[in-house]
Amino acid sequence: MNTLVKHRLFWPVTMLVVLLLSNLIFTPTFFKVEVRDGHLYGSLIDIVRFGAPLIMVALGMTLVIATGGIDLSVGSVVAICGALACWRISEQGDQNSVSGVLVAVALALGLALLLGAWNGFLVAVVGIQPIIATLILMVAGRGLAQLITDGQIITINSSPYKLIGGGYLFTVPFAILIALAVTALAVLLTRRTALGMLIESVGGNAEASRLAGIHSRRITLMAYIVAGLCAGVAGLMISSNVSSADGNNAGLWYELDAILAVVIGGTSLAGGRFSIAGTVVGALLIQTLTTTIYTTGIPPETTLLFKALVVTIVCLVQSPAFRAKVFQGRRRPAPPPAGPTSATAEKVEVPA
Repeated sequence: MNTLVKHRLFWPVTMLVVLLLSNLIFTPTFFKVEVRDGHLYGSLIDIVRFGAPLIMVALGMTLVIATGGIDLSVGSVVAICGALACWRISEQGDQNSVSGVLVAVALALGLALLLGAWNGFLVAVVGIQPIIATLILMVAGRGLAQLITDGQIITINSSPYKLIGGGYLFTVPFAILIALAVTALAVLLTRRTALGMLIESVGGNAEASRLAGIHSRRITLMAYIVAGLCAGVAGLMISSNVSSADGNNAGLWYELDAILAVVIGGTSLAGGRFSIAGTVVGALLIQTLTTTIYTTGIPPETTLLFKALVVTIVCLVQSPAFRAKVFQGRRRPAPPPAGPTSATAEKVEVPA
């Protein structure tokens, strides 16, 4: 049992289960999953479906944080890619053209790769601090998204594009399948090859890794490119789900939710060891918390405060130092072993 408690996923999974069970108080049918018109429906399905974009962003953020960096621009990349794809589709004569939608998706993902490479170039090659380098794109990128949309909300009516975030395949939401595929690929590349060890090495000590023959700059650059690509896919999911692009609000504060998901999952902000499974659990926990807020009818003006409170509790509970102070501090110290009294000591005869 002690080994289980010390596992890095124990507390995140426990808090996720507790949060899910608490919804039964307000929604008795919360765990009910049914098939309607050949599609899976239910609160659990909605949590995973709406959490898929956050899972995508958090996966990319995991690799960046594992290298000892941070990416504050992922929310802006989400907005840019969704805006570019919707703008390209809105300019087509036939918005239901599959080839036209594929071109729009390719352009958006290509731009996401370039934006990720830009962040990686500033961090790995130029040597700018990650928080400053990505803050540049965080601010400028939001303006670029609004420039693409001309400050308006672009609405489209494209069935092929709708499939990405709001469609179904084999009764399962297509967004869930994308998130599962990307997660499986990330696990395969980082745990079945040497890539994961190289990333952890760079995050632990980039200079020592370089001296050991590891191309630390390439690893760092790759991490930011992957983060940009994952954010681009998330942008396509979000915009296709609502069939519109909002350069101002799309992906807003997604970078903070992604960082929280990574930290809750057990990855250290100092870099080094990381957990893909923990990140997925953390993203699902945050999405479950958002769903719980809406389900319980918490006033909108207190939503962010309630969310921050719960996340704080989760982080404290999974902290070994905090648990040691709270739970072990209550235990009374064991009394010292009883030694011989002075009277008894006087009776002890010393052998000749």
